[in-house]
This record gives sequence, C-alpha cells and structure tokens, in this order.
Amino acid sequence: MGDRTQRVKGKAEELKGKAKKEAGKDTLRPGTEARGTGEELKGKARNKAGRASSAIKKATR
Repeated sequence: MGDRTQRVKGKAEELKGKAKKEAGKDTLRPGTEARGTGEELKGKARNKAGRASSAIKKATR
C-alpha cells in the first residue's frame, strides 16, 4: 500500500472511530465507546506508519 493511501485510510479510520466514540458517550454505551477509541487509535497508528514511510522514502532519495 502506498504511503499516501495509508495516511488517507488512517485518517478516515481515525475520524470514524472518533464519531463512534462520541456516539457511545452520548448513548451511554461503554462498549461502543471502547470500540470507537480502538478504531481511532488504529487509524492514528496507520497514519503515523504512512508518515514514517514517506520520511524513509525522502531520506533515501
């Protein structure tokens, strides 16, 4: 997967998780809130991996 694609997918997953987390808070459902937090963290990790990949490519040019 390309580094830009990875960053975009990571950001989308992060936003989806954030929305799910907020929905869980609003509806008082801790399970939904926890899943949202997990998705948000997974998206942040994917985004950082894409950034690291970009930095490596720039450094080796």
